Amino acid sequence: MRVKIAPSILSADFTQLGQQVQIVEAAGVDRVQLDVMDGRYVPNITFGPIAFRSLRPLTKLTLEAHLMVTPPEDFIEAIAAAGADTIIVHQESTPHLHRAIQQIHSLGKKAGVALNPSTPASTLSEVLGLLQIVLVMTVNPGFGGQKFIRETLPKIRQVRSALTERGLDCEVEVDGGINEETIGWVAEAGADVMVAGSSVYDAPDGVGPAIARLVQCATGRGLKSSVLSHQ
Repeated sequence: MRVKIAPSILSADFTQLGQQVQIVEAAGVDRVQLDVMDGRYVPNITFGPIAFRSLRPLTKLTLEAHLMVTPPEDFIEAIAAAGADTIIVHQESTPHLHRAIQQIHSLGKKAGVALNPSTPASTLSEVLGLLQIVLVMTVNPGFGGQKFIRETLPKIRQVRSALTERGLDCEVEVDGGINEETIGWVAEAGADVMVAGSSVYDAPDGVGPAIARLVQCATGRGLKSSVLSHQ
């Protein structure tokens, strides 16, 4: 399994956002995540389509939209048109999850669903076969820099097991509190994409070395607790 780091620009320097994305692109990642918050589903407000539109010409990276909004159906079309490649909605944010996934696919985008820490993995059983990403939140959404919730680890294992049992080609992504210690735990549990914000952008020796260390820790060369190999 190949481990991927998805830097979250929520922790980047907003005065140099284009450059901050280009820096992580040069470090070898394949995507960046943009957290869209509306002040309703979560307390904070971040940015909307204009951020995607501004960044799209500056990078070849996959732009991954994590919609912490309600209802997500009101945002999907505008975010897609602005340049997002992947759109992730929260299971808890809409009573019409299947419809939201269909809407994302109808716009030619990859679809993901996020699960809050208290939301069971089983709530995705009816839509699992439609997804390209399942995002397990390992903190409560809405704020950067939170402490990892260890009780989410069994859920990561449950999602990975369900995907394997059904033979589905779907990434398991985690978001929240990812650092050089916790990344080994989630890799062992079955995650293959790790969203990292402050541990990437706040690293004293720079973004490139930080990403390299995270990959090493996830693949067992930095933490003895991890048994995955990096290809």
